[in-house]
Formats: sequence, C-alpha cells, structure tokens
Amino acid sequence: MQGRQSTLRIQMSEPARTTLQKWLYRRKIPAGLARRARAMLLLAEGHTYISTARQVGLAECHIRKWAKRFLEQGVVGLSEKPRPGRVPLFAPEVALHVVKFACERPDRAGRSLSHWDCAELARHLQSEGIVGSISPETIRRILRSHKLKPWRHHLWLSAKVPRDAVFTQLVQTLVDLYTRPLTKDELVLCMDEKTNLQPRPRLAPTLPSRPGLPTRLEHEYKRKGALHLFAAFDTRTGKVYACTATRKRQMEFIAFLSQLEQALPPAKTRVYLVMDNLKMHKGKLVRAWLEAHPRFICHFTPVHCSWMNQIEQWFSILQRKRLRIADFSDLDQLAECLQAFVCEWNAHAHPFNWSTNELAPVS
Repeated sequence: MQGRQSTLRIQMSEPARTTLQKWLYRRKIPAGLARRARAMLLLAEGHTYISTARQVGLAECHIRKWAKRFLEQGVVGLSEKPRPGRVPLFAPEVALHVVKFACERPDRAGRSLSHWDCAELARHLQSEGIVGSISPETIRRILRSHKLKPWRHHLWLSAKVPRDAVFTQLVQTLVDLYTRPLTKDELVLCMDEKTNLQPRPRLAPTLPSRPGLPTRLEHEYKRKGALHLFAAFDTRTGKVYACTATRKRQMEFIAFLSQLEQALPPAKTRVYLVMDNLKMHKGKLVRAWLEAHPRFICHFTPVHCSWMNQIEQWFSILQRKRLRIADFSDLDQLAECLQAFVCEWNAHAHPFNWSTNELAPVS
C-alpha cells in the first residue's frame, strides 16, 4: 500500500484477530467499538492510516490514538474508558433536601399546597435559602434518581374491621359459593342496587357520529327525578333479574325479592343471596320476609369488600354500554331502556370467570 510509513505498526495475534472479527458480525455491538475493530484489522492487513481513516469514517489522529492503545493493552484497549462527566453544580446536601421535602406534605412545610411539583420544590428550596437558584429540570432528575413522584397520588382505604379469622372465613365462604360445583337444587345470586339514575333530557338533540366527528352530546340538561335499579346476577349462567323503583326502601327491596320468588323455578330449594351490609338488607320487614321464604339464604360481603359482589361487574358493563350517555326523556323511558338492556344481555348472557387464584390474596 502507498502512503507514509508509521512507527505504529499493528501486528496482531490470531486470537485477537478472531475476537475482532467476531465483533464485526455481532448485531448488538456498539457502533464505535465495531468501527475501531475494523480499523485495527485494516491496519494489520497493511493499510495506511490515511486510507483506514477514510474507510472507517474516523480522523487519522483518532486512528493513531486507538492503534497506540491497542499496542499497549491489546483488545481491551479498544473499549472506551469511563468519562468523569460534568462537574456537579450542587452539593450532595441539596439532593437530600429535595428528597426530604418530597417525602413530606407541603402544608407541613408551611406551604398552602396539596402536593409538590418540580417547580414548587425549586421555589421552596430558594425561599428556604438552601440554594440561590435551581431549575425544575434539576429537581426532576434528582427525584427520578430516587424514584419519587410527589405529584402523583392514589386512594387507599383503612380497614374498619380487623383482617382476622372471621374476615377470612367470610371471604372463603364467598369463594366457595363462586367456585364449587352446585347441586341441581342450588343457585347463587349476587344482588345490589344502582341508585340515583337520572334521565337528564338534553336541551338539544344528541347528534350521532360522523366521519371525523364523535357522538355529540348537549352539555345542558333538565332534571326529571331519579330511578333506582334493583338487580341480581346468576353467577353460573350470567342471567340478570332486575326491576326499577322510584324509591329505595325495604318495601321496594321486598318487592324485588317477591319477583325473584316467582321467577325462580321451584326446584331451586337453596338460593344463596350475596349482598352488601346495607341496613335495608337487614331490616325487620326484610328479615320477616326471608323467614317466610326459607329457601333464600343470605351471605353478606365483608366491610369494604363490595368488589367481591359480582353484580358490581355487571353494573360496570351497564354504565359503559347504556348509561355513559344519559339522554332519556323521562323516568318511564329510562326504565324501559334499562329493561331492554337486561333482555338483550340475557339473550347472550355469560358468567364472569372468577377463580380461587384471583380471590386468594384477600384472605
């Protein structure tokens, strides 16, 4: 090869050559490392530094730097050394103050805020005299390194009753009702009420979807009272029994129970009713009715465990598919639409796939 002769001549052993060639065919090798490996192989074949620099896309001075490292350290010398990075502008104590404030409520620090954000934390550090100036982005980097997001929140519920053996027994009873095979004379119904359903007739007609436009709903509406939906969900077939009423008392609940008494076949001699702990479900009139109809056996969900009542899942489907757009002329139309939805659901009813694995953590 033509070109200026250099004192840095690459003489490569066979193991080193094999290693560098493998680097070239690796898919996840860093591009810079593969470029340097190719340069060393070209130099070992007798190429000049100028021609090698053109082929690999590096400056000649850089090729000489890596060739010198390769001669001194071998293959290891082609890897980049750790770089020190930018000199820190703030002392480590600043990060400690940021973490301390982020882990405290703002009102405890004398600020009328519900939660911290990066800009407020930066402003608070400056007002406290900890730093003269600091940017919200610097605060964000500090919080990210400590996995802190004080601007986020989620709700949690403290237990009103102890999670003891009684609680475990209640949960296990419901798990057994939902998962075990039932005999021919058994039935499990999950019951509850969806309350205060308002017709909300709109001041302008609701417009259907158009290309590029969603369904458009008038914001203002009239009030036409409220309706209550009593419903029961068969956990094995998915069938729903429902009725509506303008009030929610023991009388309306007993009327719904009477409707179930007529709708359920006489062969079902043990009907398990899963309900929450509403006072209406345990009133004197309701207890008297249940005593007169002994095939109905009540089971109540533990406190704060209404999610274990499967009717809540069906109510969620009802809300998404029928009640998300509330635009009914009056209570009668709302009641008709609810009954129509129940009929359409029962035409293709299906149970919910609950398993013991899904319910095990609560026990």
